[in-house]
Amino acid sequence: MPAYDPDSVKQSPSDWVRQQAETYESSGGTEGTDMQGAPCLLLDYQGRSSGVWHRTVLIYGRDGDDYLIVASKGGAPEHPQWYRNISVNEQVHLRVGTERFAARAETLSAEDRQRVWPHLVEVFAPYDEYQRKTDREIPVVRLTRTA
Repeated sequence: MPAYDPDSVKQSPSDWVRQQAETYESSGGTEGTDMQGAPCLLLDYQGRSSGVWHRTVLIYGRDGDDYLIVASKGGAPEHPQWYRNISVNEQVHLRVGTERFAARAETLSAEDRQRVWPHLVEVFAPYDEYQRKTDREIPVVRLTRTA
């Protein structure tokens, strides 16, 4: 498996995600840090089969010192690729603003998800619509700093 190198991470194939991630990273975390007014972080995760490191931009909420991300994929019937990968390899790397650090990803229990969901909808109101569009329960992931 390749070692983590933030300068060698594979960028998203989605143009807008790639452009925002490049702006976020090249500015050292001072630009590209929000989406429609909601705060964003960069999530670097390892491919479950390839071992290649990938990067995506995600809106986040907070729960104490932890970060919360939502595997919504806009309400699609299937989980986003990043979620399928972190479900296998929970060790990730984040850039939140100007800070970069390692973290552990953990899907919240149904009870914890229910507790934090209203906060996440306050952060980004479309999450409620996304949940109504799909039969799957959209997972919420806790990111806990490890270094």
